[in-house]
Amino acid sequence: MKKLLFAVGIIFLLMGCSDGDWRTASREPAGIAPDPSMTSEAVLQVYAAPAWGWRGWFAVHTWIAAKRTAEPFYTVYEVIGWRKHRGLPVVRIARDAPDRFWFGEKPKLLVNHQGPRVDALIDEVEKAARSYPWPGTYRAFPGPNSNTFTAWIAREVPALDLDLPLSAIGSGYAD
Repeated sequence: MKKLLFAVGIIFLLMGCSDGDWRTASREPAGIAPDPSMTSEAVLQVYAAPAWGWRGWFAVHTWIAAKRTAEPFYTVYEVIGWRKHRGLPVVRIARDAPDRFWFGEKPKLLVNHQGPRVDALIDEVEKAARSYPWPGTYRAFPGPNSNTFTAWIAREVPALDLDLPLSAIGSGYAD
């Protein structure tokens, strides 16, 4: 009985350990990425931010943001698990703020490529993202998840020169 009460206590503790309501958490840009209206050069960046709620104590969510030469916007490449529950593909490729807060958590820049040769690198990232082998599957652990997706792209595009942090749980799923 003591073990059961302890387990229930831990569950309630973890359920209450979030930084707020995910529906109202900030998704505004963090001011890390170059403003697309102020820079015409191509930009390719990889970000990581603590996962939402208690998961953020030990895990991150990763994504890739790209802006081709002269484009006035960024395209974000990522996997989001809750999309599956809404009947949507887990792979999301869409115009978005590249460095947005992830449900209230400020992202960290992992990789930054800028300049004239980056458009070709973006083409490779686009191809890898569209050939991701688990577009309809998501499991927080052991994967495939958002970090599996970013790791897949890094493996397919070695010139990205990306080393994911240990907290990118699921990044080794495809190994």
